[in-house]
Amino acid sequence: MEGDLSETQVLRGDPVTLLGALQMFRGLDRETLAAIAAELEWLSVPGGATLFAAGEQPDAMYLVIAGCLGVYASGESARLLSRIPAGETVGEMGLLSGHPRTATVIALRDSDLARLPRDSFDRVIVRHPAAMLRVAQLVVERLESAERPPRGVGSRTYAVVPQSLEVDAGGFAAELVSALSGLGRTELVWSVRGQDHSSAWFHRIESANDFVVYVADPEPTSWTKLCMRQADALLLVARAEAAALPWPVMPREAVAGAAARSELILLNDGRVLPGAAARWRALLPGADHHHVSGAPDVARVARMLTGKAVGLVLSGGGARGFAHIGVVRALREAGLPIDLIGGTSMGAIMGAGVAAAWTTEEMIERFHRTFVATNPLSDYTLPVVSLVSGRKVSRLLRQEFGEVAVEDLPLPFYAVSANLTTGRSSVHREGELWRWLRASVAIPGVLPPIFHNGEVHVDGGAINNLPVDVMRAANRGIVIGVDVGSDTTFTTDIQEVDLPPLWKMLGWFRRHKRRPTILQILIRAGMVNAEAATMAGRRLSDLLLQPPLASVDLLNWQAFHRAVEAGYGHAAARLAALDPAARARLGLSAMP
Repeated sequence: MEGDLSETQVLRGDPVTLLGALQMFRGLDRETLAAIAAELEWLSVPGGATLFAAGEQPDAMYLVIAGCLGVYASGESARLLSRIPAGETVGEMGLLSGHPRTATVIALRDSDLARLPRDSFDRVIVRHPAAMLRVAQLVVERLESAERPPRGVGSRTYAVVPQSLEVDAGGFAAELVSALSGLGRTELVWSVRGQDHSSAWFHRIESANDFVVYVADPEPTSWTKLCMRQADALLLVARAEAAALPWPVMPREAVAGAAARSELILLNDGRVLPGAAARWRALLPGADHHHVSGAPDVARVARMLTGKAVGLVLSGGGARGFAHIGVVRALREAGLPIDLIGGTSMGAIMGAGVAAAWTTEEMIERFHRTFVATNPLSDYTLPVVSLVSGRKVSRLLRQEFGEVAVEDLPLPFYAVSANLTTGRSSVHREGELWRWLRASVAIPGVLPPIFHNGEVHVDGGAINNLPVDVMRAANRGIVIGVDVGSDTTFTTDIQEVDLPPLWKMLGWFRRHKRRPTILQILIRAGMVNAEAATMAGRRLSDLLLQPPLASVDLLNWQAFHRAVEAGYGHAAARLAALDPAARARLGLSAMP
């Protein structure tokens, strides 16, 4: 570290300028800033160290000069709530309220801080009311910001940690830097460049760039540990076909020490290796995984890491779900990448085709064969549990999707079912794909439930027919919601209380009245209770698409091509009509 002058030492010589640049004190006069600067204490905190813990009495506020802090929820989950980068402050709300700390703050990397003790804070506030007003304004801004749902807040620094010497960490890092460079200024740092520098040098590198990628060693060297302390996210890279062995630098230790999230990167040769994700994920419970087989996959990882990905959520709606194929076609033609997919019922089935990387033509061919060439609901049975046995639907789903696992799909995917045992929706991100698609489409009374591990699963539309909230919780970027179940589906032109005698019922077919069938009644009844959740899903969508499908009955499989075209026409028109500001807001400014 010789010759590398500490930035903290430089700033100690001109703390007034430092304070004036901070959001909290911006706009205050120089006299007030000088009074605050005179009270500051300077300290360095190593990565992984706790600055203060939830439940402690507040004794100071802190200014981050270099490095980054993480704010964690109290309790067993220790969930990362937010990051406090250089130039921000933390701890002032506790000083204002006088209540114990509500969260734990940990240094995510080696950090230089300025500390303003409580007594000093009180003196400044009493003598300089303008400072009090500015602090109050900042607190209000933060509270208002916390109430707004996140819209893809990504990380900035990444440590590529190879599992072994056989992993081409440098090659992956170079591809990642290339992909990130399209999103912002990016720099690659490896041991030869960075291992002998101070935290101030790293701060300058990170301040000069939007993203920084550190390449760690496969062994627990001092450089590797430094990389993990500097990183917002650890990219744990492994070859998919290799034996699943722990990283020499244990990821659990890394997460606990560096307080960074872990992401599993599986390098595949040409295609996704079945079963690899399950093997490697067993070592990293809770970590997201990414299949990488080429440059497009690395670009998708870059978008997901930075909160600039595109998530697509598809609703249920019976035969109207074919409109999803047309929507996907329009999005692809517009050059909009689809990075994550989720859905309910028919939307889950259509979404699985997208996650499996099927072309639009392949989706049309497969789903026409499955739903139009044959009626999937024609295997009627004794109606003890359901009207049909479900064997035909199960067979058709296995025929089209095979025995692939959800976690082996090229794109991240989830299907939603309604768990009658818990009374809540269940989100399926792993396990047999056909089984959870079958559960997601198990319309109560029509198809039998899926019984699994003592729990009963039925059509997800009974609870959450447009599961945008699940996608939004991933916080990966913008979310496009496609709701095909919103048009009026249930009308009749008869006036009736009870069913007439059987001999009179035979005349129904001659009078051509709009009389709902038992299948239509059961399907619609299964969706009614999810209306509130659907409304919430629409509000949470950055772009909501609702193709006009009033003329398509929920069970009219023969309306396949009409529904596809309705979805395509609606989506293409909506995308073309977006003004430049809307495109930029949705991340679509690069669209032709």
